[in-house]
Amino acid sequence: MSAIASSQSATSRPAADHPASHPVPNRFLGRQPILDVERRLFGYELFYRAGKTDAFSGDPEQATREVVDHWLMLIPEHDHAAAFVNCTRNALVDGLVTLLPPESTVLEILPNIDPDPEVIASCLALRATGYRFALDAFMPQPSRVPFLDLADFIKIDFQSADFQDRREIYAMAAGTQAQLLAERIETDIQQRIAVAEGCTLFQGYFFSQPILVESRTVPHNAFVYLKLLAALRHAPTDLRKLEKLISADASLCYRVLRLANSAIQGHPAFITTLREALLMVGDDAVRRVVTVAIAGSLALRTPALVYVVLARARFCELLAPSLSKDPAAFYLLGMLSLLDVLLEAPLDRILQSIPVSPEMKSALTGDQSPAGRTLELVRSLEECDWERSERIQNLLGIPEGSIAAMYIEALHWASVMSGEQSGENSHL
Repeated sequence: MSAIASSQSATSRPAADHPASHPVPNRFLGRQPILDVERRLFGYELFYRAGKTDAFSGDPEQATREVVDHWLMLIPEHDHAAAFVNCTRNALVDGLVTLLPPESTVLEILPNIDPDPEVIASCLALRATGYRFALDAFMPQPSRVPFLDLADFIKIDFQSADFQDRREIYAMAAGTQAQLLAERIETDIQQRIAVAEGCTLFQGYFFSQPILVESRTVPHNAFVYLKLLAALRHAPTDLRKLEKLISADASLCYRVLRLANSAIQGHPAFITTLREALLMVGDDAVRRVVTVAIAGSLALRTPALVYVVLARARFCELLAPSLSKDPAAFYLLGMLSLLDVLLEAPLDRILQSIPVSPEMKSALTGDQSPAGRTLELVRSLEECDWERSERIQNLLGIPEGSIAAMYIEALHWASVMSGEQSGENSHL
């Protein structure tokens, strides 16, 4: 996802929306197309990339967490192509991969994973929820046989498996329902051989190198993450405490909403508050979201933008009762109002990926409803545009003088929550 201008004009944004003194690092993900015999797109394999490079480097566990978290933030709603994700043993056993939607995710079992009872049981549980499996770089070894009953795809590495290896693989696969996927195809001759040998899916440099997907890391509040880890250790989880902590971090709000969006696919439901989303996705999913988010970016922050988001959300929450609106819904409205800046993506695209009501989406895009005018009001306060602020107050019917007090309280609260007033360590 390249850097894209916000859907609203720069003049309507506070200066903190573009904090030059705290550049936000980018994240990278490789996507290599997987094609069928007619060279139509079937899916992509996702690769971890530490930077603008076409090679893997780093720890496999960390790489899997990063890929899962990154793809969770980017899953295209209009793209139904399968996403093949490399899984370590821990990712399968601990259920980390369940953050991704089962209908579009294929879990690749790596060659170094042994089919021990715990792994097989975990894979069966994942299969029962709809996940498909691919056996990566499969070789004709007796130790790999237990995985064959799980396989929807068997990937044959044409750079490593010679003719005799491939014959044995095909013989082992003959009694299964798995499709044969020829990977690391680098020449036309190799593809022709793969087709002749019965392969129906293809991947490799002959078709395309991995395409580098670049996106902006969403700023977060490190203090909140640490508090969340402590809160999630207790069972049952205190939902109110969990809601309060996640409400302090825009990136976590977005992740939870993405999970909720997957959970309600096919149902005419909308999320109006963060608590509804938390109830829908459950404690285990939230725990995994927090874990992968922390693992990927605990040291990265943009304090100015975190502060603005929190202040905006709190102001909307404080104003809601004066408009006879739900404070929790207005808090979420404020938290979502800067997602296009956080993600550097068009707001309309972001709104397609989260299950909020049409009314909230309309307010976020600048309508003249009370919610839309509330966002316009808070922007006028951020820009010290007192004339515009007074005009909007009159339209909303808010008593003169109350707005200033609410905004001051919101700024103070955001300062404390973002750790900028007293320092994060004093809260731990």
